[in-house]
Amino acid sequence: MQSRFHTAFATLPTVLQDALQPVLADDFPAFFTPAQMDEIRAQTGLDNRELTFALLPLAAACAVAPLSSFNVGALALGKSGHLYFGANMEFSGATMQQTVHAEQSAVTHAWLRGEGALEAITVNYTPCGHCRQFMNELNSGTHLRIHLPGREPATLGDYLPDAFGPRDLAIKTLLLDDVDHNLLIKGDELCKAALEAANRSHAPYSQALSGVALQMADGAIFAGSYAENAAFNPTLPPLQAALILLNMAGYDVKQIQRAVLAEEPDARVIQRQATAATLQALGCASLQTIPLS
Repeated sequence: MQSRFHTAFATLPTVLQDALQPVLADDFPAFFTPAQMDEIRAQTGLDNRELTFALLPLAAACAVAPLSSFNVGALALGKSGHLYFGANMEFSGATMQQTVHAEQSAVTHAWLRGEGALEAITVNYTPCGHCRQFMNELNSGTHLRIHLPGREPATLGDYLPDAFGPRDLAIKTLLLDDVDHNLLIKGDELCKAALEAANRSHAPYSQALSGVALQMADGAIFAGSYAENAAFNPTLPPLQAALILLNMAGYDVKQIQRAVLAEEPDARVIQRQATAATLQALGCASLQTIPLS
């Protein structure tokens, strides 16, 4: 088991510990498959809602919060039956705008794992307005169920009434929809990963596709896609998407050895400066930028 889970795991009921022990190996990818969910429910007698509440301490244990020391965990239940972990991330030496919220983390984790739609999000604290707007970009829209400890189940529409989102702008392709921008995938493994991530970008407002791929000290690669929002500010940069996957896999941001950003140099939205500045704050000064064509 990864060391970050030890304290939270010890607080779980014994029956849940017994069910999770075989799953929480060192290479645990921070999500449960439908088969694993079935087995855990069978062993514990918990339903999906009860189980996700019980698992929140493990999700919150994935938080990286050097600025606030405030750990937020989130769990995204996909329509496929997969359950994806998410947690907030903060970066010392970078601007506050680079922060990743737990709901963004869980949603993006599900998206980059290939999930096609979400049924519910469970969070240990009330979603802020930023996250409510971010989730409104999803193809599940305001019907997405929000579960909070001590409260009755509600929908995103309950938490974001009279919402403004992509449907108001006649946007047809929504976040988590399957997307292929038909980019040419070329170069070495890291460049290909960045281009493949750009190829999946959700950028209906600027059409400024971009992707980031990060190579770790052990050679592992994590790639993140750009995710725009109708309200613009809740947009998630591709670097943050890649950092979410890196963190969920149990890696430390200080282990990044090389980074590639794929974007057009004359795009309407440019990621290069912010990406380079954040990477430098994380201790990685190596950023290669490649065009999409």
